[in-house]
Amino acid sequence: MRVGLISDIHGNRLALDAVVAELEKEGLDEIVCLGDVAVGPQPEEALAGIRELGCRVVMGNWDACFLEGMPEAADEVGQKLVDTGEWWANFLSDEDREFMRSFQPTIELDLDGSAGLFFHGSPHSYDDWIFSTTPDEALRAMLDGHSEPVLVGGHTHLQLVRRFEKSIIVNPGSVGLPFVEWWPRPVRIAPWAEYGILSSRDGKLEVELRRTTFDVEAFLSLSRSSGMPHADWWADCWERPGDSQLSVPR
Repeated sequence: MRVGLISDIHGNRLALDAVVAELEKEGLDEIVCLGDVAVGPQPEEALAGIRELGCRVVMGNWDACFLEGMPEAADEVGQKLVDTGEWWANFLSDEDREFMRSFQPTIELDLDGSAGLFFHGSPHSYDDWIFSTTPDEALRAMLDGHSEPVLVGGHTHLQLVRRFEKSIIVNPGSVGLPFVEWWPRPVRIAPWAEYGILSSRDGKLEVELRRTTFDVEAFLSLSRSSGMPHADWWADCWERPGDSQLSVPR
């Protein structure tokens, strides 16, 4: 069983297409999307790309906001995200929203005899954050009632493989908005697209975390010309290829 893992596309169809082009070469049995598809400069295009894949999709926190209304902002950055989220949400059609309502809280898969559980933040909430540094006690509360051998989530925009008790926790990172580092430091977005592949066969489990390139400059040009609020701030958050000490494998 080989499963492609994509998450947090965030309205970036260019990055999604780059990832899908690589996944199509892998002979996968299934692709699972871990949510937060539309919120970004290409909301309709990103949703169309996921529809074309025909994969199962988990409900993300921003997916829910697009359907139920934006959250209250806690700080200046949060307000900018809410402003842009409201603007992007206006482009969704009734068909788009109906598709998003089909997203599931969690997805279960049989990985050749091992149970796999897929979610956005945690099995109980798409707002939960699971990091490599999350204390075991906090993580135990987030996973309460779940001890599947493989637990797969997104939401943090940071790739992760972590052992917890008898489970392996995997986060494939973000297709369309991968972070260089997390708050409270200034937001920095990496100039690549992230995804993963989970393989299970004959009792052997393999996890691959991958990065690939896409045309970042074209995406930022599109963003600046779209009319979206805070477009220059958004573009300035992105590192350019060659800026970061972290390189993209070729």
